[in-house]
Amino acid sequence: MIVVTGASGALGRLVLDRLLALGPPGRVAAAVRRPAALDAHAARGVAVRRADYDEPASLRAAFAGAERVLLVSSPELAPERRIQHHRAVVEAARAAGVGRLVYTSFLGADTAPDGLTEAHHATELLLILSGLATTVVRNPFYTEGFVTPELLRGALATGVLATTTGGRGLNTATRADLAEAAARVLVEEGHDGAAYDLTGARWTHPELAALLPGVTHRDADPAEEPPGVPRFLNSLVRAGALERRTADLGRLLGRPATPLADTVRALLAAPLEP
Repeated sequence: MIVVTGASGALGRLVLDRLLALGPPGRVAAAVRRPAALDAHAARGVAVRRADYDEPASLRAAFAGAERVLLVSSPELAPERRIQHHRAVVEAARAAGVGRLVYTSFLGADTAPDGLTEAHHATELLLILSGLATTVVRNPFYTEGFVTPELLRGALATGVLATTTGGRGLNTATRADLAEAAARVLVEEGHDGAAYDLTGARWTHPELAALLPGVTHRDADPAEEPPGVPRFLNSLVRAGALERRTADLGRLLGRPATPLADTVRALLAAPLEP
């Protein structure tokens, strides 16, 4: 049995879908605070179990019979709360005799113990000390966080994609690719003790503009900060913090990461209304 925590979230749902595609549904369980949120997956054969990061007993019950558990990182923003939630999952997994715990960490968490990576760094230490067989997948920023309907809508309306990233590269990956990588790690052998640094196909905002009909790119003054992407993310890109590249995601997928053109094509095919 494979149990996915946080399975009603955007990433968790995609992991469930990939697991269902990779094997029999009877092997898959979802651990969520509100089981009704996954009625559609329950109808497809997923065992939906109630579990709350703030209720350790519910976690132990949800992990009963689990061979592998995916810990999708807590949505809590406060590092201390997130670490508390992750500790509860690790302890419950150990109490339930889980064979392997897979954790969705963040790129750079192995070396940077502060800021965006603080809780992830602490959780990776928890995993090392837990005595459990573990696998860590360090995800980058989601492509969907940068290539937003709001950004495309504004560019198509004005004919200009104005960004403050200075043409620096981004190593983002789509949620779908990261979910598939996590699902493959859960079902395959040979990942015990491994840590994967995942990055997607590098892209730039000038390349994004070239994919939009009638749109040109303009380097804007950072004070302008065009809508569509949070300010702090743009500053990270300008500093070159998102240009690291690895081959791990492609190796896990057995194919290249989804290119930017595919993401843009899918967005343009869908309504761009708010």
